[in-house]
Amino acid sequence: MRLKPSGYTPLMLMAQTCALLGFACYAVVLTTLQDEWHLSNLQSGLIASAFFFGYMLMVPLATALTDRIDAKKVYLVGGLSATCGLLGMGLFAYNFWTALIFMALNGVGLAGTYMPGLKILSDRIKTGELTRHIAFYTAFFGIGTGFSYLCSGWILDSLGWRYVFGIIALGPFTALLIVLLFIPALTHEKWHGPIRIRLHDIFPVDKWRLVLQDKTASGFIFGYTVHSIELFASRSWIVAFFGFCAIVTGDPFLLTATTLAGLINFFGVPASIIGNEIALRIGRQKWIFFVMLSSAAFGVALALSTGQSWWLIIALAVGHAIFIMADSSTLTAGLVISAKDNIKGAAMGLHSLMGFGGGLLGPAIFGFVLDLTGSRASQISWVWAYAAVVVWGVLFIFYERRNGWFSGSITSKS
Repeated sequence: MRLKPSGYTPLMLMAQTCALLGFACYAVVLTTLQDEWHLSNLQSGLIASAFFFGYMLMVPLATALTDRIDAKKVYLVGGLSATCGLLGMGLFAYNFWTALIFMALNGVGLAGTYMPGLKILSDRIKTGELTRHIAFYTAFFGIGTGFSYLCSGWILDSLGWRYVFGIIALGPFTALLIVLLFIPALTHEKWHGPIRIRLHDIFPVDKWRLVLQDKTASGFIFGYTVHSIELFASRSWIVAFFGFCAIVTGDPFLLTATTLAGLINFFGVPASIIGNEIALRIGRQKWIFFVMLSSAAFGVALALSTGQSWWLIIALAVGHAIFIMADSSTLTAGLVISAKDNIKGAAMGLHSLMGFGGGLLGPAIFGFVLDLTGSRASQISWVWAYAAVVVWGVLFIFYERRNGWFSGSITSKS
């Protein structure tokens, strides 16, 4: 039986959850590999960043292809790439350089599934409030990453780090099967004849220039970039941070660091969905202004909480997770709504490219500052590291306030 267009959303949410199961594998095994391979904090951060480097290499091509062919086809290739990257980490990685390669391949897989998955929905849903479907889709990023922490932690404790990657590879493979079997192809193919992708199609600089000239659209893109620096740095290092807290307090929490990180991650899901609803009522820019300042405050407070009660640490970690994600859907939906139709595809590609460029920088900046200010065994180093990734949101706010972006009025009517 053929589903109604709105029925595709639950299937894509399920597929995205499976595709993201490999997201936190490395964050969970970071300290294990750091000790086994004798890695510096910078090297550990660079391996996490390699995932986003792979994403950035692939996403321009992936988004260009979705303008030519059914995004479903791109999604299937992405699912296969992520599966191969995870299997490669589990079976063949043995040092810093090999880990860079396989983590980059895993990132290529995410580029082939995340935005193409959103394109699958936008190509098929033509009625109703599309921004709400977008809000749920982006919010489910937190569901997938939350389960990634939980499943990876359980496998690590039971079987070891290689099995983490090997077993979790079933996740993106399952996502591939869901889209292959249950999402029908578009009735009319977008492009007829041979597909020719030129460098200009992959990097549509002229269209990107038009996007950046639109003050409203470019504001959402730059906001998403600084949002991603903080978000992905935090997700890459949160398990190691909880491990440090356990050492300082001398009393480990009743949950393991990986389980705790996974559960806290789930708070971002309702935060993203509810945040979008609040933004529809008070204005997107006003909401982003409030959220970014709150997120920065919670991030620094969390770093300062080491050695305090576990319940204070957890409360601050939950608050940080909520405010990191509270503007995620708002930033993406705002870009989709504000970009002009003739450059919307290019705008979405640039949005994703720059956002995950922030993801590339965040973990490396965090690790570099840990090394620069001491080590991950020093409380003040964690404070500086968190400050180094939350400060970008604050700088963005001051810059855009001077440019008048926060006086905009993109609401549900726009």
